[in-house]
Amino acid sequence: MTFKWPLGKVPESPTNPRPVGARRDFDVADLYRGPVPDAADGGTGGAPLDEKLRQAYFWIVNSAIISPFYDIEYSDGAPQTFTFGDSAVKVTLPSGQSYSSFVLLSLLNLIVRRRCLIVGGPGRGKTATAILMGVIAGYPIREVKRAIQHGQPQMTIADLLGNPLPRDLVSAESMDAITIGWRKWLGMRVKIIDEYNRIPTRTQSALLTVMGDNYAEILDQIFECPDAAWYLTANDDAGGGTYPVIEALRDRIDVVVKALHFNTRFLGDLLQRVEGGVKPEDVVPPQIVFSEDEIDRMNRDIMAVGLPLPLRRRIEFFCSQFEFCESAASQVEYMTKDTVKLAAMDVGRVMAAETGKDKVRDIGSQTRNGVSVRSLMTLMVFVKAMAYFRGSPEVEIEDVRQMLPFVLHDKLSPNHDSPFFEQAGHGPLRMDRVSWLRRLFDLACAEYDRLDLDRQDPVAAMEAEFAAGLDGLSESVTRARLVAIERLLAEWAKGRKFYGHMFDDVLKLKYLHQRYTNYLRWVRWKG
Repeated sequence: MTFKWPLGKVPESPTNPRPVGARRDFDVADLYRGPVPDAADGGTGGAPLDEKLRQAYFWIVNSAIISPFYDIEYSDGAPQTFTFGDSAVKVTLPSGQSYSSFVLLSLLNLIVRRRCLIVGGPGRGKTATAILMGVIAGYPIREVKRAIQHGQPQMTIADLLGNPLPRDLVSAESMDAITIGWRKWLGMRVKIIDEYNRIPTRTQSALLTVMGDNYAEILDQIFECPDAAWYLTANDDAGGGTYPVIEALRDRIDVVVKALHFNTRFLGDLLQRVEGGVKPEDVVPPQIVFSEDEIDRMNRDIMAVGLPLPLRRRIEFFCSQFEFCESAASQVEYMTKDTVKLAAMDVGRVMAAETGKDKVRDIGSQTRNGVSVRSLMTLMVFVKAMAYFRGSPEVEIEDVRQMLPFVLHDKLSPNHDSPFFEQAGHGPLRMDRVSWLRRLFDLACAEYDRLDLDRQDPVAAMEAEFAAGLDGLSESVTRARLVAIERLLAEWAKGRKFYGHMFDDVLKLKYLHQRYTNYLRWVRWKG
């Protein structure tokens, strides 16, 4: 059988034609790293590493995993849109290079070495995609398959991690003398846990230690694990299964991606594979297999991608909306949804009792929690990875808009009692978290623009003043800055309404006021 696209072939044409970037500056540290690599190809002697990464993506999406979906949409101009049905279903034809989240997020997770949960019904390619990631990372297919940990109700900690050698258990005079036969998968840079929600609770706790802290422990013996890309699979979004997933384990998952349905218009591709007896993981082209060194270098390059200050401010503004709960406490620092949760009260009910604010306009009313530090760090990693994948030296706003729903998918819990979900056309957003989170970001950006915060952000100006340092600051200047903070707070207080985006600003101003107050006291003492 002849394939219309040979499975083992990688096209030679560039995946994302654009001008070649400037060569990176020489660093003295390069003298200690050996020969200076060519900036154009990342030192590989072949395609640049970002191009090689895109080649890997397009080979997977066009030849290996049948995922004809372009749900990560980019447009270079106004896209064509069409409307279908009574519910006005909008279909967009992106005018720029767009991507399948199922494949792209899995591949980016390999490079940034985070923890990816793939959810979807049986037979949708979840495990097959994870196996491909292992092969692309340089492992033999047999080794990848044998290293998969299959969740099942009888799995013990010993099944997951390893066993003490029986000889040592009999003869050892101390715990230190016991040798553990560790499982080989612990030392791999790609770790796959299939159906993680079928693992018993006690064994999940052992898995949490490996995922969260990169070590395994049995009988006081420690196995240090290398940094790895994790792939966990589950058949449903809620993480339910034979055993409920412990909250701490769910919190360690960095990104959630859905394996979408099979489009029957591609049945011919399946027929070719059946008749040819070919499995994609068996014919991965060597041109798209990455060495450990290449993954390390890409990781460093991703961290070097710029995140412009104006875009960082939009992320700050978006994330500041959700933690605030005015009726949670009498002292401003404790006015958070976490305070309500720790008091074992229902966040939705407490927020419903608040009056005076426009709860449709207030996007903070749509969630039951705020954004954690871990989620913010993960978001910055993935938006940088997205920009790197697209060949951009800086993160763009669309990179944030596209990555944010997958990072916050299981991190921001919707408050379905919010009036927002009662609005016409918002019903599906109760179930479609990706679209809901993207809508949240769009609403936050619209409010950011309405407030004209790119040009009129007094807190940012005060931050910049403070960041310049306190050394040599005179008493009169310090007093002037204290007065400026007090005047700004007094001006905001006249508005009477206290919205989520003001919460972090008020606390930041209180912080700056305290720092200047302490400095002023020191200046007086010194004088």
